[in-house]
Amino acid sequence: MIYTDGGARGNPGPAAIGVYIINKEGKELARLSQRIGEATNNMAEYRAVIAALEWVKENFSKERIGKIKIFLDSDLLVNQLTGTFKIKKSHLRNLIIKVKQLEQELGRNIYYKYIPREKNKVADFLVNSSFYR
Repeated sequence: MIYTDGGARGNPGPAAIGVYIINKEGKELARLSQRIGEATNNMAEYRAVIAALEWVKENFSKERIGKIKIFLDSDLLVNQLTGTFKIKKSHLRNLIIKVKQLEQELGRNIYYKYIPREKNKVADFLVNSSFYR
């Protein structure tokens, strides 16, 4: 299970990502937190998903990967990633193409689910802590 978040101070502005990864038993596997330069909030959200999928790809063989669930507090992103909403902004198209490429490389169905911000506290904390390092 993967919790992701991204944010920008200004839109666009200095941006950061946060990723919290746990296994099905709830054991923490990783915490990722980094600044990503200038970006919009939506770009940062996508970059967090990409960072999470890249981490899974680098740390697990295909055989060891089970079901992947990604929880986001961005309803827009969930709807774009699941194909419910079209992507109108050209600067986001390359990011979703990268997500879809990583999905194919992992060879697993990936489930995206919207959660309220208060259920995404660790990823949100990781984003905000990036700005204060």
